[in-house]
Amino acid sequence: MGILLVFAFLSGLVTIFAPCIWPLLPIILSSSTTGGKKKPLGITLGIIVSFGIFTLTISYIVSLIPFDPTILRYIAVFVIGFLGLTLMVPKLTQILEGYVSKLSSSFRPVNTTGTGFTSGFITGISLGIVWTPCAGPILATIATLAATQAVNFQIVLVTVAYLIGVGIPLYFFSLLGQSVFSKSRFLSKYTGRIQQIFGVIMILTAVAIATNYDRTLQARLLDAFPSYSQFIINLETAEPVKKELDKLRNPDAEEQIDMPFPKASDTSLPVITKAPDFVGIENWLNSDSLTIESLRGKVVLIDFWTYTCINCIRTLPYVTSWYEKYKDKNFIVVGVHTPEFEFEKNTTNVANAIKQYNITYPVAQDNDYATWRAYDNHYWPAKYLIDKDGNIRYFHFGEGKYEETEKAIQMLIKQTGMTVDEKTTAEEDSFSAMPQTPETYLGYGRMERFEGQIKPGLNSYTFPKTLNRDSIAFSGTWDVQEEKSISTKQGSQLMLKFYASKVFLVITPKSSEDKIQVIIDRDADAVDFYSGKDVVDGYVKLDVPRLYELIDLKDEASEHELILEFENEGTEVYAFTFGG
Repeated sequence: MGILLVFAFLSGLVTIFAPCIWPLLPIILSSSTTGGKKKPLGITLGIIVSFGIFTLTISYIVSLIPFDPTILRYIAVFVIGFLGLTLMVPKLTQILEGYVSKLSSSFRPVNTTGTGFTSGFITGISLGIVWTPCAGPILATIATLAATQAVNFQIVLVTVAYLIGVGIPLYFFSLLGQSVFSKSRFLSKYTGRIQQIFGVIMILTAVAIATNYDRTLQARLLDAFPSYSQFIINLETAEPVKKELDKLRNPDAEEQIDMPFPKASDTSLPVITKAPDFVGIENWLNSDSLTIESLRGKVVLIDFWTYTCINCIRTLPYVTSWYEKYKDKNFIVVGVHTPEFEFEKNTTNVANAIKQYNITYPVAQDNDYATWRAYDNHYWPAKYLIDKDGNIRYFHFGEGKYEETEKAIQMLIKQTGMTVDEKTTAEEDSFSAMPQTPETYLGYGRMERFEGQIKPGLNSYTFPKTLNRDSIAFSGTWDVQEEKSISTKQGSQLMLKFYASKVFLVITPKSSEDKIQVIIDRDADAVDFYSGKDVVDGYVKLDVPRLYELIDLKDEASEHELILEFENEGTEVYAFTFGG
């Protein structure tokens, strides 16, 4: 148990570096610019106390007094927005401090006037309610056991260790902010203006939280710093931690061992066990009720996810891509939405997330963790691949291993009697056989068939005179990173020569106002005949980070040249996929 407490503390300690906490830092900093010397302590304690109580007890409270916990989030959002308004309008600050002083004196005989602790504590409580941290295995275990009302003394200890780890850097960050603003003569001249700017930031953050846009922002930040996610996975999946977490979940359970991922030379996958059925499902979205038996004959990908999980959000473009590519080949995805927090049980919230992330496959609301427990699952996201006979043949936890997972999907689809265009190796490529263009990544980490020399970072490129089939090229200024490429100037272009009937691209727009013109065979008018469902009047209709259908040749695969011209800075593109 001691090992787990140490790692829980360390996990909380490094959370200060996590993109999922960064949107809160300006609020913490702005709140520290006003009030007394104890305000940083009040903010910190408010965050960890409210988050701890909310996480561990909300399921019990809702079971005793049925209500929608989303209301608490809206109240917290209102408080954050109002506090931002008080920074913008100083008179409101004086009125608020007066009421807080009266309230605190009515409950406490000790004089706290001028310390700022109470107002800081109120701010911290609001932040703790709306904060949903990046969930590694430790926090996922805490959340699932709390949601299933299986909290015990050990879980409380682990939670406390985690929150102490979170609180220490937050307190020093808040204290540092207060010290800088109170002691800097230069900044003291502009304190009023700075507070107004922070007030605007707080109001914008409140709006982002209310609309769930904060999750999209955090996903983008995590995209920009992917090493953090891998660091947390490495930290929390150390063998001693894994054993302690297994004991915590179920002292009598056998240790679960992850299966090896298939290699390119594999021709089969092991039969792991019979797939459990969907049980305890509260609602089905995008579909009528399904059972494993009713899906016999199909390859089924079970995706355990929840709509505030940043790691889940980052995998959704790949999952939706696989569904679009193989849904006509005896393949189906079933998203099992198992909530990490109580407010995620709201069906309207889940339906909005499904629409936001362009999910068209069936989604089951597993609010009571019944299917989660049937699969003995412990992670978000988690993927289980089931063959046509109802056997689990492959599974993977967390992000990554996308190529291996798709390889496994292809293997099992072939066992149903359908044919698929598998990604071939360089030795197996045969242009005379006209295979479909393979999946094409745009980050330098997995980029292949680039015409010219790819240069990591910000550089200028020029199109070659001719482009080989299945190849890509850049023109203009591009910022090429390990997992993605970003067009950084107006007029940046991307060229692709492909052989397929459909072309898809994972895109993260900087805003819905971003514009990408689609040109096929160097004829801007030709795209009207070949445009996919996400292209309108020659431009990609952008909304949220997802997979976009650019080209649809109506099942007539043929060779064409595609040019994308980016009319805005900062549009991010990840990978091309293709349909037969």
